Amino acid sequence: MNACRRMLSYSWIGLVLASLPAWGGPALICVTNSAGDSIHLIDPASNRVVQEIKGIEAAHGIAPSPDGSRIYVSNEADSTLDVFDRSSGGLIKKVELSNHPNNIAVTRQGDRILVGIARGAGAVDVIDAKTLTRTKSILVKGRLHNIYVTPDGKYLITGSIPAKLMTVIDLERELPVWELAFDLGVRPMTIEAAPDGSTRRIFVQLSDTNGFAVVDFAARKEVARIALPNTTAEFETDAGRATAPSHGIGVAPDNKTLWVTSIPNNAVYVYSLDDLQLVGEVALPTLKLPGHGPISAVPNWVTFSPDGATIYISNAALRSVTAIDTAARKVKAVIPVGEVPKRINTLVMN
Repeated sequence: MNACRRMLSYSWIGLVLASLPAWGGPALICVTNSAGDSIHLIDPASNRVVQEIKGIEAAHGIAPSPDGSRIYVSNEADSTLDVFDRSSGGLIKKVELSNHPNNIAVTRQGDRILVGIARGAGAVDVIDAKTLTRTKSILVKGRLHNIYVTPDGKYLITGSIPAKLMTVIDLERELPVWELAFDLGVRPMTIEAAPDGSTRRIFVQLSDTNGFAVVDFAARKEVARIALPNTTAEFETDAGRATAPSHGIGVAPDNKTLWVTSIPNNAVYVYSLDDLQLVGEVALPTLKLPGHGPISAVPNWVTFSPDGATIYISNAALRSVTAIDTAARKVKAVIPVGEVPKRINTLVMN
């Protein structure tokens, strides 16, 4: 598979994105290139890269400030939270963290940036957005992979792969309030809001699972586990991806559908949110090289345009992002970005 990875790299030689001017549209799709040294920003109106912020090696999690003026990135190389001015692309500050970071989130008010810590005992570092200083580390049981603020802004949901644990943190008190244990490591999650804005369900992807678990938030328990359809085709991929076959999930902005990626199936599946019935499937691009069968795009994280008309999926193996029309359920663009794109988020100008 090392030879396959080399061929993947060689096949993209010559793809060089020139420096682009800052852009002032109403929204941007932000992509971190986890094996590169840059962040790419995509205009959802044109599905083209309109800005590139360079100088950050091993960028991981990415989240905008609520007003869209800043971009926050967890830097795995330096164990810092890197803060960028969105308009100029300039670095504002590198905030030292307590340990090696993973994913990040921002409170609804924008007053705090929350960083999941992936080494040591496990913690959430709390960064004051005004002073850009670390004010606290909230200790949890297990190193963290992903963290999410609930739609009502009241809680932070964290997941640990080694501890096989989801933890719910009260953001007002900055304290863990309850936990839910799983039989497998906790990977990406997405949250469904109830009509009153509170949290209804959490959809949890797990290690070694081509599918997801369903958690009833009020009942504080897992109520279902859903397997994705069996693939009808074989796709080559990195063997290291076998522990996370389904690694990207999102509730559409209209709260009507759930979108779930699959690496071995090289597809994204669409479920009706009300009853979790499968209603659609979209095949993702493949790479074809001499002497090889179709090579999976290795679909990872997902995000939506603000109007929900397009879903964006990072293709970690193909140095690209797939844009899919959510109504037609068809691919409408494959956008070249950097090396091993993973985390992806939507920035909205206010």
